[in-house]
Parts: sequence; C-alpha cells; structure tokens
Amino acid sequence: MANNSARRLGILLFPDVEELDAIGPWEVLSHWTRAYPDDGWKVFCFSADGEPVTCAKGLTVAAHRSLTDMPSIDVLLHPGGRGTRPQLTDEKHLEWLRSRRRSIPLLTSVCTGSLVFAAAGLLRGRPATTHWASLDRLAELDPTIDVRPDDRFVDDGDVVTSAGISAGIDMALHLVARLSSAERARQVRRDIQYDPQPPSL
Repeated sequence: MANNSARRLGILLFPDVEELDAIGPWEVLSHWTRAYPDDGWKVFCFSADGEPVTCAKGLTVAAHRSLTDMPSIDVLLHPGGRGTRPQLTDEKHLEWLRSRRRSIPLLTSVCTGSLVFAAAGLLRGRPATTHWASLDRLAELDPTIDVRPDDRFVDDGDVVTSAGISAGIDMALHLVARLSSAERARQVRRDIQYDPQPPSL
C-alpha cells in the first residue's frame, strides 16, 4: 500500500507517562509497521506541543508530532502513569478526547489511561480494565463500567482497554491481530521474541 494511503496509529505522550505503557506498544506496533509495510499501517508518537516529555521514571522521549500538526489517525493509544492524575480533571484534555471520539474509529488505553477515558465519559456502560491498583478508582469514576479485574485487555469494539504496564504489549499484539491477522501477530511476537515466562519468585 502506498505511504500516502497508509492508515495511522497515534500514541499520546505527556509528562509523567509510564514508560512501558507507551514504549511497549511502540515496540510492537513500530516493528509491525516497518517490517510489514504492505499491511498499510504507520505509527507515530505525539505530544500536546510536539516537544519531548519526561516520563514517570525519568526517561525523556521525543514526539514526532504535536496536536496541531498531526495527521488524522485511525487508532489512538492513550497510555497511563502518574501523568494521568491531573488529566482526570483537565477539562481541556477530556473535551479533546470527546471530540476525538467522533473522528477516530478506535480508541485504546493502557493502564490508567482508561481512568481518563472514564472521566471523559467514554466508558459508560462498557466493560473495561486498568492497572490492578486502580480498579476501584475506575469503578468510582463511572459506576456503570463493567470492571474486568482479571483481563489483560478488554476489546469492546471501538474501545480497547488494557491492564497495567506490560499488559499494553499484549494489547498491542491483539491490535496487530485485529488490524491485520492472527498470523501477522504471531510473526511480530516471534520477531520481538516476546514469550513471557516470568522467573520463579
């Protein structure tokens, strides 16, 4: 597929974003889009002003775009982290999400990114998940949410939420399967050698 006709995934960056919430999916999605360009997808990161952001544990990450110069996207990925806490009451950010709901076919979140979706009213009456330590907060923000505490990710059609941090990698592989094929997701998983077998503790 020609570059100018590629569909796009955008990963939001913001101060105090949890590193792996953004970088884990980036690894999966950037490998997919670079190694298999004929699938017709591209991925980029953006921040509000296009400037680099300092993440929750001190890593500085550069954005490719700002809100004002980014192209239209087909999938939005909203990570979590400490930086989501002020977003819960940031009406400008919440309204931006509501407006994007009308133009972006698929909204996805990692970790406490789903709390921001809930604060914006985007999860009303839907199943969703988040980091285990924030499950109660998710229910408080919107009691109509069907909170799924045991799911790594929850696909509810036009909204996909994942549990905490490393679960974003699983969700990103699910997106590859959904947007391309299960076989492609298996190829990407093998390419990045993702086969989690945690050590005995």
